[in-house]
Amino acid sequence: MIIDFHTHIFPPEIIEQRSRYVREQKWFSRLYGDRNARMSSARGLVEEMDRCGVERAVACGFAWDSFELYVRTNDYIAEAVSRFPDRLIGFANVPPLHPEAPAEIDRCVEMGLKGIGELKPTGQGFSLDEPEKLAPLAEAAARHGLPLLIHISEPVGRYYPGKGFTSPRKAYRFALAFPELKLVYAHWGGGLLFYELLPDVRRELANVYYDCAANPYLYDDEIFALAMQLPIRHKLFFASDYPLLPLDSCLEEVTGAGLDAEQSAALLGGNAEAFLREAGAWS
Repeated sequence: MIIDFHTHIFPPEIIEQRSRYVREQKWFSRLYGDRNARMSSARGLVEEMDRCGVERAVACGFAWDSFELYVRTNDYIAEAVSRFPDRLIGFANVPPLHPEAPAEIDRCVEMGLKGIGELKPTGQGFSLDEPEKLAPLAEAAARHGLPLLIHISEPVGRYYPGKGFTSPRKAYRFALAFPELKLVYAHWGGGLLFYELLPDVRRELANVYYDCAANPYLYDDEIFALAMQLPIRHKLFFASDYPLLPLDSCLEEVTGAGLDAEQSAALLGGNAEAFLREAGAWS
């Protein structure tokens, strides 16, 4: 079974009115102002999954400037999960510092959403190294046992739209502040996973997991063989960041990385299934 742990979907009316939201939404404009930047509805995602042989995907929304758009997108993701219950696992998104964020999380749980994310600190105006400000969000997630999927970026190398400034150091501090939370750090955690070769860090980050979303934009494909030799290889999830990248190109990187059958099965789906089952997000 292949599971894509990190995809994004949009309500069709937002896709159709893209130019309007480019004008009105600063972060959306940065990522989707280029007409070549792909967007997808839930149906488009499922069709891509069918084309590429992906069984299930975690479907996320977007980091909006408007709370009303979070609500609309969360409603759409919940409706998409109801249409494709055996294919999509819905994650809610909220602006973490908004006073209504905990109540919106409660509402999304009632609608059947199973996690929170992808949170984008730079795009949503918060920092992971200010845990006191994030306590209401963390408490709401812990109350429902929801995993958090968070965008982390490498602190070196080229800048690209959406990279942001959330470094492994900030991600590490957030995990220390809320050790009870199940955290999935996107984009290999900006490289944080390699610091888990330090035994004390590995103990401290016991509840931190990593996805490989958008890897073709970031690392050489040798990273897969290196990562799957780490003592935390059970904490690594396949992810595409679709529709940013086509699913098949991301899958081809993994299948061409020289992993053995056991490593490939774990990375492509086994690890994610075990995590989602433990989190109560699998049905």
